[in-house]
Amino acid sequence: MIARVWAPLPRRVRIRADGVVRELTREAGGWWRDDRELAPGTRYGYLLDDAEHPVPDPRSRSLPDGVHGLSEVVELPRPRPWAGRALPGSVIYELHVGTFTPRGTLDSAIERLDDLVELGVDLVEPLPVNGFNGERNWGYDGVAWFAVDDTYGGPEAYLRFVDACHDRGLGVVQDVVFNHLGPSGNYLPAFGPYLADTGNTWGADVNLAEPEVRAYILDCARMWFDGYGVDGLRLDAVHALHDPTPRHILSELSELAETLGATLGRPLSLIAESDLNDPVMVLPRADGGYGMTAQWCDDYHHAAHVALTGETDGYYADFASLDAVAKTWTGGFFHDGTFSSFRGRDHGAPLPAEVPAWRLVTFAQDHDQIGNRAVGDRLTEALGPDRLAIAAVLSICSPFTPMIFMGEEWAASTPWQFFTAHPEPELATATAEGRIEEFAEHGWDPDAVPDPQDPATFRRSHLDWGERDREPHRRIRQLYRDLIALRCSEPAFADSRLGTLSAEADDAARTLRLRHAGIEVLVNLGESVWDAGAGELLLATSERVRATASGLELGPDSAAVVRRT
Repeated sequence: MIARVWAPLPRRVRIRADGVVRELTREAGGWWRDDRELAPGTRYGYLLDDAEHPVPDPRSRSLPDGVHGLSEVVELPRPRPWAGRALPGSVIYELHVGTFTPRGTLDSAIERLDDLVELGVDLVEPLPVNGFNGERNWGYDGVAWFAVDDTYGGPEAYLRFVDACHDRGLGVVQDVVFNHLGPSGNYLPAFGPYLADTGNTWGADVNLAEPEVRAYILDCARMWFDGYGVDGLRLDAVHALHDPTPRHILSELSELAETLGATLGRPLSLIAESDLNDPVMVLPRADGGYGMTAQWCDDYHHAAHVALTGETDGYYADFASLDAVAKTWTGGFFHDGTFSSFRGRDHGAPLPAEVPAWRLVTFAQDHDQIGNRAVGDRLTEALGPDRLAIAAVLSICSPFTPMIFMGEEWAASTPWQFFTAHPEPELATATAEGRIEEFAEHGWDPDAVPDPQDPATFRRSHLDWGERDREPHRRIRQLYRDLIALRCSEPAFADSRLGTLSAEADDAARTLRLRHAGIEVLVNLGESVWDAGAGELLLATSERVRATASGLELGPDSAAVVRRT
């Protein structure tokens, strides 16, 4: 490796490599370079101006001693060849490497990939794995975007994980954060103007007005796609990418994925997490859009969650009617220019009818909707087996691209809580106190809110794989397998455009009739038997669904998938 770093701010840059210090030569555009080769395994860091302590390379692939330690030169082999996995028709499985298995490493996650194949999923989506400070984190406090955190096994383990997924026919969508940097271990501002004067919820904005910062993001995306062979990137909270330039960074990322995908000969996907409810995300670049392959759709989650649980606090208030499920089923966005009581203003715009429904990624549970609750409780805590089964149907049998959060497929009883391990006392205290204060405002007893810094919070969040073969977990797991198999076997689930979908909701009877391409999803959340009419029964969640002379009857808390003839 040749040492080359963008550092327009310091007057002098040196490199300390295996204890030897050398001066770097300034190049045009704020770049510095040393042409002597650094061998794999070399530990190195940069000395900026007259500093005595080296700091890591902003593009370091390996940080064996953490984000405050020296970088390590790594030389990885190319990812093994594979044809790729496109997003349309896929089912995504979201996981957190550190809590997915007892050991919490990429290598131990490989040991569970066959379980995901048996389940029927197509794409595995790890939460961010980039370098963060401390021993445990959700991943969104990362400061070393090019590094794979050593607690998970480092870059070599990550490449093994991707190859192992591909060997089993599973694609990989890596969750990445380009909208902010974590609160500890961020040395980028010492090198150059990586951060703007403006800020967002999590800290300073990334300086997208600076061309080299944009190149830094694009090169990072290229590394995941080409260097590790991933099939897609989930882009965290793109609404916090404040881009003052004529061309949005998302459009540039879209062009990169398209061009690189053509070069590599496999499809590359970009999935944006956006709360803007703005069609610009998924519209083609030629039509003025950003060209994202898909975007997350929280509104469908909110509508289903309220229908199943009855919760109407906070942003759930607008989704109190079952009509919210019908609206999101047919249009994706609930707030499509309507008034949002949580935001106190009109929000969103409608998606065009010709947009394929698979361009929206939806879910019954995800890391945010569980972990950002006060005690990190899953739907398992609020619902019995019958309603958990309905949640599975609403998720997997939607016209959208469904995503499962790890353990959801067997109704895991373990929570998934907010955890950190900030070694700085001030930051640790501020994080814990901020969490308690946030939920105290909503009436929570401070003693009931888990301390994110307590290692026990992290331990509680690990999956208990032993429970999946016990009832009622076994029943739910089999249902998810059956639903995914049904989804794969029925052409109607493959590609429904929004304009072809229809739905009916009856708030009084608490029933839903959700249609796409000859398939109907029937849900009875009421207390009475529902005569749902004639149809070919493809799947039922309960023995309370039965055929009669007049058609199908659904008992209380049951769902069915039928084909209309």
